[in-house]
Amino acid sequence: MDISDVNALSYEEFVEIFGNVVEKCPIISAAIWTQRPFSSLAEMEAQISEFIDSLPQSGQEGILRCHPDLAGRDLRSGTLTRDSQEEQSEAGMNTLDPLEVSRLGRLNSAYKERFGFPFVICARMNNKAAIMRELVERLGNERTAESKRAIEEVKKICHLRLGNIVLSELPNKL
Repeated sequence: MDISDVNALSYEEFVEIFGNVVEKCPIISAAIWTQRPFSSLAEMEAQISEFIDSLPQSGQEGILRCHPDLAGRDLRSGTLTRDSQEEQSEAGMNTLDPLEVSRLGRLNSAYKERFGFPFVICARMNNKAAIMRELVERLGNERTAESKRAIEEVKKICHLRLGNIVLSELPNKL
C-alpha cells in the first residue's frame, strides 16, 4: 500500500487498517481520516502527532492506559494485540526467566502506582535488558515529565507501525 492507496480508503477501511497504530485507540485514526488526502506518510504521521499533542494531559494519559504491561498478564495469556505481541517478542519479553518476570512485575506495579498508567517504551527499539534499565531509571521522573516521555514512546511505536503498513519514504531511524 502506498499513500495514494491510503487516501482512497473508505472511513471504515481506514479505521480498520490504522486503528491500532496507537495501541487500542482507533478514535485517533477516525479523527485524522478527515485530513485526507495526505501528501505523504510523514504528513499522516504528523496529523496523528498533532492530534495527540492537542489532547489535555488526561487524554494523553488515557492513551497511555491503553497500553499493556510489558511481559504482563496479557502476554502470558495471549490476549495482546497482534502488534504488541510481535513487538514484545522482538524485544525478548517472551523469553524472561521466572526471576526476570517477578522483577518486571514488581517494577511495573511500582510504576503504575507512581504514575497512574503503564510503563510505555518502544519495545522494537530496545531489548529486555535496556527495557529493565529504562524502567528503573524512569521511575525517578516527575509525573509531568514521565507523561511526556511516555507519549514520545507512543509516537515512536506509531511511527514503526505506520511503516509496517505503508510503503513509505519514512526513515527507519527516529
